[in-house]
Amino acid sequence: MKSNIFWLLAAFLLPLTACDKKLDLQPAQSISEDLALSTDANVKSVLLGAYDALALDGLFGGNTLRDAELLGADGEIRWVGTFNGPREVFNKAMIAGNGEAENMWLDAYKTINLCNNVLSALDVVNADDRAQVEGEARFIRAMAYFQLLRFYGKPYEAGASNTQDGVPVVLRPTRGIDESSQEPRGPVEAGYAQVVDDLTQAKGLLPEENDFRANKYAAAALLARVYLQMGNYAEARDNANDVISSDAYSLVTDYASLWNNDDNTSEDIFAIQISPQDFLESTLVVFYSIPANGGRDGDIEIEAKHLALYEAGDARLDLHYSGNGAMRTGKWRDQYKNQPIIRLAEMHLIRAECNARLGTATGAPVDDDYNATHTRAGLTAKTGVTLADILLERRVELAHEGHKIHDIKRLKGSADGFNYDANELVYPIPAREREANKNLTQNPGY
Repeated sequence: MKSNIFWLLAAFLLPLTACDKKLDLQPAQSISEDLALSTDANVKSVLLGAYDALALDGLFGGNTLRDAELLGADGEIRWVGTFNGPREVFNKAMIAGNGEAENMWLDAYKTINLCNNVLSALDVVNADDRAQVEGEARFIRAMAYFQLLRFYGKPYEAGASNTQDGVPVVLRPTRGIDESSQEPRGPVEAGYAQVVDDLTQAKGLLPEENDFRANKYAAAALLARVYLQMGNYAEARDNANDVISSDAYSLVTDYASLWNNDDNTSEDIFAIQISPQDFLESTLVVFYSIPANGGRDGDIEIEAKHLALYEAGDARLDLHYSGNGAMRTGKWRDQYKNQPIIRLAEMHLIRAECNARLGTATGAPVDDDYNATHTRAGLTAKTGVTLADILLERRVELAHEGHKIHDIKRLKGSADGFNYDANELVYPIPAREREANKNLTQNPGY
């Protein structure tokens, strides 16, 4: 993060005990949870650590966004890199020991545990700041759980019981490993209920402005995304409308100016903060970009099938470039630049889709929301916009940003010949986690 805070995992993941009290010394590299969570300042430092953990490569540092595109590639992008983990994801041929699945699980639960520690110590936080600290911790925890549920559980389906296995929902700090740590997987429905609860509370607790950190509109925006995934179109529409109508954000004029920035733009609702002084980097740049711009060898190539989705003259098509022998996306071009996660454009398209499905015009007519992004891209405004128009606009506006497989699943589509609910489109529960926790069931097919 811009603040260069190194997160304090060691203080919370293992108990500090010894057989002989004379040898019970505090490790030089860590401190006990009693000390770490004993003051307002320390709890707030742990919260900053949770933001840094959220930006680890296994979460929003880039890998889960990359893998959402690789899983949903469907001939539009191609993995040509040498790393085996992403290749398995791209080929829909993961094994239980897949490194990408293991990395995401570990980074997500590290992040969740930091949030749980913060939430367990709210009583020592200054009263004036307590609501904000709680709201931020709940927002971060919800982001982590939402990603876990979408990757490790079969798709949530509106109107169904959704009793299929999700992930363990752990709401207490883990400071030692014992029988109580052996949490089983809960149903997908319960996981989504927890995410919605965290975000609903965060929305009410957070301020309207909070620098680059989560505010009430970030919580509302993520709620809109979650409800859209659930097929709850009224709630998705209303939360997107709350963000848009706040006038806290505005679409940038030039689409290309959204990307490769040192600071957030007027359109960024929530972004991962990265700088050259950080210990973090964007793995989207590592794998999408080329050596001249800080990437590897150009591990992900953009195929003609994807480029054919754009109309001639579309600024979003023009953002693609030829480099290292293939087409690339200019979104993830330069290393050590901020990484947009939630943008205002997405809110316009969510509101447009939900209004179209519900036959409503909450906030604005469907045509207006569609044309907000369509004309910004340099294209002629449309009238009589259809749901198919909106879904295509969503694909080109949000391309390469980590939405592809999740949209395929919610729209009951297919990817590379695999149906939306195929076993191959769900991550395996990591083998090492099942060795440590015998209560974890494996996903079908692994």
